[in-house]
Order: sequence, then C-alpha cells, then structure tokens
Amino acid sequence: MQLADKHEGTTTKAFAGLRVLDFSTTIAGPHCTRMLADMGAEVIKIETDSGETMRTRPPLRQGCSTAFGQLNVGKKSLVLDLKSEDGTETVRRLAATADILVENFRPGVMRRLGLDYDSLRQVNPKLIYCSISGYGQTGPSAELPAYAPVIHAASGYDMAHLAYQPGRNRPDYCGIYHADVVTGTYGFGAIASALYQRTVTGLGQHIDVSMLETMLSLTLTELQTSQFAVKPTARPMFGPTETASGYVMITVASEKSFQALMGVIGRPAWISDPRFSTYAARRENWVEMMDGVEAWSRQLTTDACLAALGAAGVPAAAYRTVSEAMADPQLAHRQAFSSVQDEGGSFQVLNVPFRMSGADTAPARRMAVLGEHTDALREEIGLARDAPVSPGKTAATN
Repeated sequence: MQLADKHEGTTTKAFAGLRVLDFSTTIAGPHCTRMLADMGAEVIKIETDSGETMRTRPPLRQGCSTAFGQLNVGKKSLVLDLKSEDGTETVRRLAATADILVENFRPGVMRRLGLDYDSLRQVNPKLIYCSISGYGQTGPSAELPAYAPVIHAASGYDMAHLAYQPGRNRPDYCGIYHADVVTGTYGFGAIASALYQRTVTGLGQHIDVSMLETMLSLTLTELQTSQFAVKPTARPMFGPTETASGYVMITVASEKSFQALMGVIGRPAWISDPRFSTYAARRENWVEMMDGVEAWSRQLTTDACLAALGAAGVPAAAYRTVSEAMADPQLAHRQAFSSVQDEGGSFQVLNVPFRMSGADTAPARRMAVLGEHTDALREEIGLARDAPVSPGKTAATN
C-alpha cells in the first residue's frame, strides 16, 4: 500500500493558491522553486527573451534541455526585460499579487533594479522574499561571484573530504554540486517556515540563504573538532569492499551488525579479539579488520556477498551507476519518477523524495514554452499584450 492510499483527498496540493515569482537561474534557486511548484504553488519563472543558461545544457533533444526540465517543470514562463521600466513595472504589479519571490542574483542586483525586498514590501507587506547567494546578502564576501565548486572549496568541505582519502594530498574534483541542491532545499524549508509565521503575524519577511553556510552544515564532525585541541583518533572509513565482480559498501555501525558480520565472514573469534571487541578498538584497527572482510568478499560475486550480508542483517549495498539505481524496483514501487513532456518529447524527472498522506506531491506533466504565459500574465495585471512568442519557438531554442 502506498502512503497516499491511506487517506482520502490526496489530489490536494499543499501549496495550492500560492503565487511565486521565480527570478532564479542555474540550480539552487530553480531546485527550490521546482519543489514549490510540485507542492501546488503557481510558480512564474521570469527570464529574458534568450532564456536562462540551463536551457542549453545537455541532454538536448530538438533544442530542449532535460536538465532544465528537471529543475523547472510545472512553472509558468514569463519573458521580461528587467532593465526596462516596463519590465520592472510588470514585476511590481505581479509582486502585489504574489506570496513568495525567489532570486539568486549576486547581492545588490535586485536593489539596483528597484526590485529588492525593501522596495517590494511597500507594495505587498505579506511578501516572503527569498534571496539565495554564495556568501549571504551582506559582509566582506557578499558580492563575490560564487558557483557550487567555489563554495565547496571555500567552505572547507573539499579538504575535509580529502582527509578521508588515504594517500591523497590533492583535493578531489567534484562534478556533483551538493551546494546547489542542499542550498535550494534549505531555501524551501525557510520559505515553508515563513509561510507558517505569516499566519500568525500577517507579514512577510526577507530570507537570506548562504551557500557557504549550507556547505559548512555538511561538515558536522569536522566543524566541532576544528574548535578544540583534541587528540586525533582513528575513524571507521566506510568505503568500497572488493568482490569477485565489483564492489560493495558495508557499514558496521553497531555491535549487532559487527557481530553479524563476523559470523558471515567466518571470523567469530574476532568478536572477543581485543583488537576488535569494542568500538574504540575497532576504530584503531579498522584497516586490519576490513582487510579480513575483503579476504572473504573477494571469493564471492557481488550478488552472493549481498545475499549473505542481507540474510545476516548487515547493512550493505552494491556500488551502482545512476542508471542501475533508477531501475531499482524499490523506486518503481515508490513511483519515484514522473514522465514530463516538452517540445523535444518525453523524459523522466525525479519526484520530490517525500510523500504526504494528505497531499499530492507529483510534478506537472508538461514544460512551458519560453514566454508562453507572458501575454496572459500582463493582461491580468492591466498591461498591454507584448508581441507574441514567435511560432515554433521552443523552451530551449533561444
């Protein structure tokens, strides 16, 4: 039984009726507003007539980016020139009707356009205005340019990660931008908190989300040990354990799982061995213990290792590619993906990773064409129609 099957009325959207103005680009801001859209908010994505840069990112089919689609499905599309009086007047009128605004320009840009929080709260005191930036809205680093890899380095995250790579002295390359995704998620949580507070105060507020502080939040142990003169201690290094056909990840985090693992690998005497009998001892002799585990695992295929470990209740998984993970029956059971249609065809997007028994969290099924809603939105707020988007112009051809 799916969680949604336990309650009636799950076609409701938790944020239905809320309007969001989305000025964000690339990943962090769009990830945040995509979640708002999935929860039912009307998200109006504001772009120039050439579209934002993610529209050109592969995979591309007939000029349409599925990476852009993953981040922006379910949003309306409004094309504006924010450097023109007409463009800023359009925003001011829309802001009067909006609940939330999200932007991730470099600090100072929205102020120079006359569209900063202090300006727009004059037309809408209930507006929740979320600014996402590299270092925060104020301070000596506020106006420095920042992308996720820069923030990974600046936060200490990359050097902390390096400390867990034996024999390495050069920081790793990182092609997966944790800073963007986690910052967008923090933005989503802050907006939800501000919406609740608004039910009490009747007022909006300015939310200032920092990517630098976001990445520091991932270094829990390192943040604490950096403050004190503590004796360095060995730490279990969970990593790949080789099998006859690949690698598995085995995590021994409790006495129960340790004892079960020793039984699986045929080393029951190690349970009382002074080198391994306590957690502290295992920390000091971790490499020796895992060498013993690997002597066992190398004799078996990955599937055979996982079968034995699973039967004993030892936490373990194979190292998989993303394609392999996407094919996991567990994800199919949870309906973790949705099919989305754009001008290039259909593709799969990942749904938000939570389900709600009383609300629908599925994304929309169609991508808007660039500028598709410009005329309708301008008419709604009493402005003349712009020239229509050229026939055949798709969401990613500009």
